[in-house]
Amino acid sequence: SVLSSLPSFQSFQIVMLGLDCAGKTTVLYRLQFNEFVNTVPTKAFNTEKIKVTLGNSKTVTFHFWDEKFHTCHCGSHIPDCTDGVVFLVVSVDIERTEEAKTELHKITRISENQGVPVLIVANKQDLRNSLSPSEIEKLLAMAPWHLQPTCAITGDGLKEGLEKLHDMIIKRLNAKHPFKNPCKRQDGQQYLMSKCFYLP
Repeated sequence: SVLSSLPSFQSFQIVMLGLDCAGKTTVLYRLQFNEFVNTVPTKAFNTEKIKVTLGNSKTVTFHFWDEKFHTCHCGSHIPDCTDGVVFLVVSVDIERTEEAKTELHKITRISENQGVPVLIVANKQDLRNSLSPSEIEKLLAMAPWHLQPTCAITGDGLKEGLEKLHDMIIKRLNAKHPFKNPCKRQDGQQYLMSKCFYLP
């Protein structure tokens, strides 16, 4: 199969989006340190390289770009070299879920962004008044994306979500380049991502 034939040193560029206080930075540090870390609001963006061992025993490096809405010059356009998008929503706030829906659909309807795999992370599922995954899917008017219920504090659901995102990325890359190694990265790709996020 395609997945079993890929090397174990894959590295992917992931843009992490979501409204403020959705838990993006908490998710990043939970994945990186495997523990809860108190965070402060992101001023512009964070970037972290995180190695994850997936269910098939392959070690994958996800290079996350944690972007704060309304601060990046990219607006609704994500960098061309983005392999996938992680979009966080808060499971306990219907009003903010509606706002997140507007931003999410704005991003995914741009022609340049279409086809990029999107993982919806429904954070704060540990709270008693949280919406169910099916309720969130209905509120977001879900397209063919994957919604993963999670808790950033405990880490529940995060690895499962990354495994699903990884599968979606590999299938897309293989469809685009069926006769090439989809894991081969272009020189300067990280520079291009950094340049995009740093420009005003």
